[in-house]
Amino acid sequence: MADPGPVDILAIAAHRDDVEQTCGGTLLRTCSLGMTTAILDLTRGESGTRGTAEERAAEASEAAAILSVTWRDALDIPDGRVENTWENRLKIVAVLRRLRPRVVILPYGSGRHPDHYNTATLGYEACFLSGLAKLDTGNPQTGSEENGAKRVSPYVPYRPFKIVYASLYADVRPSFVVDITPFIEDRHRALMAYRSQYANQQQGSGLFVPEEEIRERTFSVARHYGLLAGVRYAEPFVQKEIGLVDDLTLIPVQSM
Repeated sequence: MADPGPVDILAIAAHRDDVEQTCGGTLLRTCSLGMTTAILDLTRGESGTRGTAEERAAEASEAAAILSVTWRDALDIPDGRVENTWENRLKIVAVLRRLRPRVVILPYGSGRHPDHYNTATLGYEACFLSGLAKLDTGNPQTGSEENGAKRVSPYVPYRPFKIVYASLYADVRPSFVVDITPFIEDRHRALMAYRSQYANQQQGSGLFVPEEEIRERTFSVARHYGLLAGVRYAEPFVQKEIGLVDDLTLIPVQSM
């Protein structure tokens, strides 16, 4: 997929459909504010219990359209083997330097699936490495012509301003939540675009939630986080940094 130029938010996830579950509403809200979003999936779904990598690619494209993201792509890291290696870090660095996001969303650093929590560490370290001026990713861009030949130079170093962690399924108090109330239906549509995963079928029936229960479960979780902040539906995030406030009178969410 062609690069869209600098984006405001890049969501990095282990698998196609992770973003839809954890921060799809936030991406929709971001787009509604006139900003640009992108998704980088690290794997292609070839090891999934249901469906094929090809089916997941088509479903991911459909979901991206619903979420109004300007760019989505998947790396070739093996599904089920997301590891924090030098090679994998450089693959993400190349994307960061191309898209130059101000904010990166990563999965929270603990959970049931190793691919998820490994992505948190892998993504963080890639964000750091991306800012090193002398780091050559081996993915050159074409520069101006010199002596009749194209002059090739490395991508310009870049480090995102902010990293936040989507903590929807983590047993942790969020640093903040994003109100996704106006976008909850489109968020659900984006998730259900993965028919090979969530439509009722015999294969994997003991592992997957029945299709008729998905809406109730996902809406109830979003409702829980919305109640914490006095809105109807919300998605939670964790940040490692201390927040900075200029005006105490403008802090949202009533205390009592």
